Amino acid sequence: MQSRTLARELALLMLGQVNDRGPAATAAGTAALAEGSLEGLLQQALTSLSQHVRDALDRSAEDLQQAQQELLDSELQEEGQAQLPRVRQHLQTGLSHAEQALNRLSASLELPRLLLLADLEEVRRGAISRARAVLRDREQIDERLDRVMEGWRLTRLPRIDRDILRLAAVDLESFATPPAVACNEAVELANRYSDEQGRRMINGVLRRFTSATV
Repeated sequence: MQSRTLARELALLMLGQVNDRGPAATAAGTAALAEGSLEGLLQQALTSLSQHVRDALDRSAEDLQQAQQELLDSELQEEGQAQLPRVRQHLQTGLSHAEQALNRLSASLELPRLLLLADLEEVRRGAISRARAVLRDREQIDERLDRVMEGWRLTRLPRIDRDILRLAAVDLESFATPPAVACNEAVELANRYSDEQGRRMINGVLRRFTSATV
């Protein structure tokens, strides 16, 4: 189960490297399926992930520095008998920066682990197989997803949400993943890479999609 989860996340990052809209989308997908290209997409995804980790750590360090400065300012103002509201403001700002830093660090903890485990053959093979399945059948997958969108269109969703849905669809149809597992793991990806609205949309679409395909 762990290798499948990691493979799906890597596949999601791989798909993000390929254009999926406009006249060039089909050509881009075909080119990505060429011999050796999927392995190249995997390397690009890992490079992008490494940069994301570095950026997240840099922003966390900046937030912690700002928090430290705000707390120091509050202490100096308190010693100088500054007005209490000013002291409280510095304290609240400092705590807010510290909370942001902790949230970023928490969200990034799994990413270095993903980088380390990405060299496992089973994970790499699973990621490439899933990305290949999406790129090969993307038009048909999108048509089936569109049928259960209920007044919405797949193309109107953010790119990351479209790819999460596509991966869930191929997991269900090509990798024999149980519907409940595919839905839950898609929502977990949305928790990491999308937002609350995207998570709710993905959950609803997949429930209708699985009902229609059962």
